Amino acid sequence: MESILKVKDLCVNFATYAGTVNAIRDVSFELHKGETLAIVGESGSGKSVTVRSIMQLLDRNADIASGEIIYNGQDLLKYSEKKMNDVRGHDISMIFQDPMTSLDPTMSIGKQVAEPLLIHTKISKKEAIEKAIETLQLVGIDNARERINDYPHQFSGGQRQRIVIAIAIIGSPDILIADEPTTALDVTVQSQIIDLLKDIQKKLKMSIIFITHDLGVVAGIADRVEVMYAGKIIEYGEVNEIFFNPKHPYTWGLLDSMPTLNVKERLNYIPGTPPDLIDPAPGDAFAPRNEFALDIDFEQMPPFFEVSKTHFAATWLLDPNAPKVTPPASIVARQKEFKKLTKAGE
Repeated sequence: MESILKVKDLCVNFATYAGTVNAIRDVSFELHKGETLAIVGESGSGKSVTVRSIMQLLDRNADIASGEIIYNGQDLLKYSEKKMNDVRGHDISMIFQDPMTSLDPTMSIGKQVAEPLLIHTKISKKEAIEKAIETLQLVGIDNARERINDYPHQFSGGQRQRIVIAIAIIGSPDILIADEPTTALDVTVQSQIIDLLKDIQKKLKMSIIFITHDLGVVAGIADRVEVMYAGKIIEYGEVNEIFFNPKHPYTWGLLDSMPTLNVKERLNYIPGTPPDLIDPAPGDAFAPRNEFALDIDFEQMPPFFEVSKTHFAATWLLDPNAPKVTPPASIVARQKEFKKLTKAGE
């Protein structure tokens, strides 16, 4: 598939009173045209910093130490602030996780949705408002024409998130970045927002980067999945490969800690806490929390091992000389299901 965005060897540091935090460490990935790429991991794993680096919307104490972000053959990291302003909201847009902090409480929703068009095009104010009404209708705001002069507090949480999506897509961007867009919403509304994003993607032919800590959400929207831990991508593959045939113990832990329909089952969790990235220890950052860790995990960072042409994982357990281990029971069940799916597709 044709790539629309390439992130190469991205490193991002943050200056703090305690020292320099190595937040993003040599992250590389590609986004293909028309696909949804999910980036998954615990809070603090580096997901949001990665996509904010693409938009160049980082805090003042952040430093993009190295790397490239290639869009349409150009490195966005070499763009001036003025040139990046032309990209943001037009070529690449972003949905933030909290719609109440994303919307201006003192401005009508019509003006907020129309604003990107007024900034990036020579369209008249009247035409921009008409386009805003059309876009609000597209995202499912009922009676959009009558409500165009309403303010954010007059809408529910799910409606506000739809308005935020309208602002992001009104300029028909090539890439839509959705940073935890369903976190503050109840399960029913989450499902509606996921279906809305899928529908909009088909209509506008956008590529989506979807950020979440919830693997359950990813199953309903993603084509491919990148799993992040401690500022690094540690496993990536097509959505079925990550869900049904995961290979990294951290991915096992994330999947094993997902709630099930059996309310009597005790909820599993990954023990320990993420590492201190001011002075990262040698080896695999997940090793201290990994019950399957080998001696080499504490000494040397594992390379990516190929599981399939589309699936790679950075774990020494995939080394030909590594001892065989049995994953958690829930993962073994998933892998058996994957074998059935694979045979059925042959």
